[in-house]
Amino acid sequence: MEYLVVLGGGESGVGAALLGKQKGYKVFVSDRGIIKKKYRDVLEHFEIDWEEEKHTEAEILKANLVVKSPGIPDNASLIQEILGLNIPVISEIEFASRYTDAVLIGITGSNGKTTTTMLTYHLLKEAGLDVGMAGNIGDSFAKMLTEKQHKYYVLEISSFQLDGIREFRPHIAVITNITPDHLDRYDYSFEKYTASKFRIAKNQKSSDYLLYDQEDSTINEGFKIHPVYSKKIPYASEGPMENASWMDEEKIYIKTHNKLIKMRTDSLALEGKHNIKNTMAAATVAKLVGIRKESIRNSIQTFQGAEHRLEKVLKIHHVQYINDSKATNVNATYYALDSMNTPVVWIVGGVDKGNDYKALMPLVREKVKAIICLGMDNEKLKQAFQNAVDLFVETYAMSEAVKVAYKIADRGDTVLLSPACASFDLFENYEDRGNQFKEAIKNL
Repeated sequence: MEYLVVLGGGESGVGAALLGKQKGYKVFVSDRGIIKKKYRDVLEHFEIDWEEEKHTEAEILKANLVVKSPGIPDNASLIQEILGLNIPVISEIEFASRYTDAVLIGITGSNGKTTTTMLTYHLLKEAGLDVGMAGNIGDSFAKMLTEKQHKYYVLEISSFQLDGIREFRPHIAVITNITPDHLDRYDYSFEKYTASKFRIAKNQKSSDYLLYDQEDSTINEGFKIHPVYSKKIPYASEGPMENASWMDEEKIYIKTHNKLIKMRTDSLALEGKHNIKNTMAAATVAKLVGIRKESIRNSIQTFQGAEHRLEKVLKIHHVQYINDSKATNVNATYYALDSMNTPVVWIVGGVDKGNDYKALMPLVREKVKAIICLGMDNEKLKQAFQNAVDLFVETYAMSEAVKVAYKIADRGDTVLLSPACASFDLFENYEDRGNQFKEAIKNL
């Protein structure tokens, strides 16, 4: 019996363990931290061996195959030891893809991948296709395969998950954009991070498709270094182009196989220029899998955006509160500030991942009236923006940040939580941060 060791007892790890057990592997789950009770209960129920708060190397090194959590870096000493023994180390996405013949749609990018994934899934589901959504969003892909085999899967895939692929091959891949993020995991090399994103197209053939933002200079440069054998379909804010998507002031145009769909931009449920591009990508995927244009048009109008991504929470005394907690890098916050049409009280800060805030300065000067920092160490933000706004306040708890914002904001303003940083100093994750923001607003 083949021995599968799963490193990490979270969503993806437990999903891989369940699929491994179903496929006849002897399975062992090892986590250096504490495994959440809900996952421990699943492992116990399915009689899968596990350990927490340690990695027993003697046991792990017996493996024929190792599936590693995206959170464990490749340069961790244990991973290096495993690889030194020629034991394959793969991601849960790679492992799961070996057990399905479904049409795979893989979506990656520094920003916009969650919204594009959710919208693509929405378009396919509303059209009546048998489709599942998994990956970096919601359920693990592996776990989903143990419960039901769908004909289509829309997968949100992070760079960490792509680092662990070998043969994974989506029929349709999307790269929404590539901007500096997670550089601490890539030796502070933007080139290594870019290479990781391009892995989504690595195994594609000429019968597959790669959709990408033609106005992203990093993607265009990447094509010179990373060979792509699939059909490339660009989208851009100007056109017309052959087999591409573009827009003018009022309409989006999507052209595939010489057939054209037109949609008015004012009919889209999502606001902001960046979301028009996310919509183009999702609608092009829908068109490629054969969905009728009437269905695409109708479904785009009914889509509800992702939670914690420019999510309108409440209006209090004519002040709009917006939760953009998912903006964990500078580029995501740039999109958020760019889509604001009122004076902004901006709540920002957290764990800085090597951010360069210079790109935000023009938007801060134009739109932001006050900055409220929310993090353990706000020094870098202070240096960047203290002299650019009238009011700069440091806070160390969400309830405090929201109370200060409430006092500062005037009628017609927007209070925007768009941190541009990771959340791990004061919160469990960006969801926890966003939920605390919403809770604090309701307690005003």
